[in-house]
Amino acid sequence: MSLLVTVTGRDQPGVTAALMDVLDAHGATVEDVEQVVVHGRLLLGVVIAGEGDGFRVTQDLVQVAKDLDVEVEFTPLDDAEPRLQQRHHVVVLGAPLPPAALAAVTRTLATCGANIERVTRLSSWPAQSFELVVSGGDTAELRTRLAAAAVEQQVDVAVERASIYRRAKRLVVMDVDSTLVQGEVIEMLAAEAGCEAEVARVTAAAMAGELDFEQSLRARVQLLAGLPVEAVDRVRAAVRLTPGARTLVRTLKRLGWTVGIVSGGFTAVTDDLQAELGLDHALANVLEVVDDRLTGQVVGEVVDRAAKAAALRRFAEEEGLLPEQTVAIGDGANDLDMLAAAGLGIAFNAKQVVRDAADAALSVPFLDAVLFLLGIPRDEVEQAV
Repeated sequence: MSLLVTVTGRDQPGVTAALMDVLDAHGATVEDVEQVVVHGRLLLGVVIAGEGDGFRVTQDLVQVAKDLDVEVEFTPLDDAEPRLQQRHHVVVLGAPLPPAALAAVTRTLATCGANIERVTRLSSWPAQSFELVVSGGDTAELRTRLAAAAVEQQVDVAVERASIYRRAKRLVVMDVDSTLVQGEVIEMLAAEAGCEAEVARVTAAAMAGELDFEQSLRARVQLLAGLPVEAVDRVRAAVRLTPGARTLVRTLKRLGWTVGIVSGGFTAVTDDLQAELGLDHALANVLEVVDDRLTGQVVGEVVDRAAKAAALRRFAEEEGLLPEQTVAIGDGANDLDMLAAAGLGIAFNAKQVVRDAADAALSVPFLDAVLFLLGIPRDEVEQAV
């Protein structure tokens, strides 16, 4: 028979050491230990086993607890080995994140047969987020049911199977327009060419999945025929990163992760982004230029949704990484295949069709919130500055 020893009270140095000294003196075996401190309050659980006088052990532990001004409880345990269950990391994020949302998420976990083993705060700014480690439950069902709860509560939820890959080197591949950078570059080019409204209509239809991307891109690029390269340079200089983008990339790189971009936009912008941010991989469309003016044509194959997914797989292969070690981030229908191909697909302020298909969705306007979905707490992000 094993015994669970639970210690609660004001946290202070020496509590765990004093407890272990008593257990050692009685020849007890420590089978498991869990300890957490929440705002100065200690919760320490130790599972012990031994052949000695159990009454004497508990008596001495009660005396030590009294000396340290903490409470101690004892719970006999069945010695049967617990059945191993699949674990998941569930991240809940919101700005704000009200108790009602946490209640809805935890209630949904229970209805899916998942049990919460641990809860950790990841961030309080720029959004509040918590990571729940849960055992049991089916991955697909958890994602579906929790996504519905997240929509109802207007928060974000991500579900990822627990595995060694969560702590290993990973590849993160991002879309560019309206993900890594603000706005759509082709619309900025269209404004320079005087055809912004027409291009914007085609762009919206393409991103919503209503039009074939390649056909729509070529049609939009044709409208830019005759635009001087000076105008392209002005657009390049006007492009602005999404808030949190620099922090996201810097943190990932310092973790030793690989970061890439794939874009249905143009190398006229992505080349600079790759150099500025130190990105490992990049793929985008090439605008044809003759006599310092755009011809209205794209050189080579168009980077469409299939090409984006293929690029993610190619980048991973070049880095020697498995598909499970990849993360994809995007906002439009052109990103759907890439999100599906990745180990974790994240919809960032995305169209509804993308949110419905992704493994996780973010609705806050800060790209570095992706780090919380990956289980990286805010204090570690700040240490990486």
